[in-house]
Amino acid sequence: MAAANECQQWHTAHPDWLFCDDFESATPMVAEGRYFEHGDSDGDFVPLADIGLHESNGMLARWHAGDVSVGGLKLAFGRNPNTYMKSTIRNDEDFREIFYRMYLKHQPGFASEADWSQAMIAHLWSDDSSHLLVDPASCVSGDKVICQGYNDFDNLRWLGFRPGTTPIFSTEDSGNWRCVEAHVRLNDPGQANGVHEFWIDGHLETRRDGLDFVGTYTDYAINAVFFENYWNGGSPVDQERYFDNIVVSTQAIGCN
Repeated sequence: MAAANECQQWHTAHPDWLFCDDFESATPMVAEGRYFEHGDSDGDFVPLADIGLHESNGMLARWHAGDVSVGGLKLAFGRNPNTYMKSTIRNDEDFREIFYRMYLKHQPGFASEADWSQAMIAHLWSDDSSHLLVDPASCVSGDKVICQGYNDFDNLRWLGFRPGTTPIFSTEDSGNWRCVEAHVRLNDPGQANGVHEFWIDGHLETRRDGLDFVGTYTDYAINAVFFENYWNGGSPVDQERYFDNIVVSTQAIGCN
């Protein structure tokens, strides 16, 4: 398990990392080098002391019964045409491959139920059986982006989901910190060789390869990761979950 203060001197210790946040910083959540948007859901998604790894600072996400969305964190990096999402994080580079990792814990007894246009989305979200799954999608035809605005589901081309094996959202798994790491690699122009996979606690949960994410589109590459708290059917009860030690990198990160 990572140290509580993993992000101290991370620029020097991990030159392959693009971003690290262990929520120990007093810097505002929306600031240069941090997120371009923090949806705090009226105080239900906020940094808090003593709830993170090793009783450090972490992010609290609190659902009330019936809540669907309780905020999120939106991070941008690399070149980006959207002025709202402009970032100071290596903003003159294109990243066709990234890894990102977070620690996630659900409170003991957690009750589970069974221009913003985008060229591609590598969804990592839950199924109705308490598992995470990869659900990659493309928004490109040839070398043109065909989606209009954010989450244009009508124009997404779904590439095929595949679930993991660990029931991370189940009541039985609640109360434990889990290390979740995902890897996304765009296809080379005109080839179907993209990859989308993820691990929990270092165990490969599932992998999709041979993906055509972006056709021959090369104007931009991967330039954002969103961490969101969204529950389609709404939470059945008042309950919480916690995030800590978010890292985005150009190389594999691991859990230590």
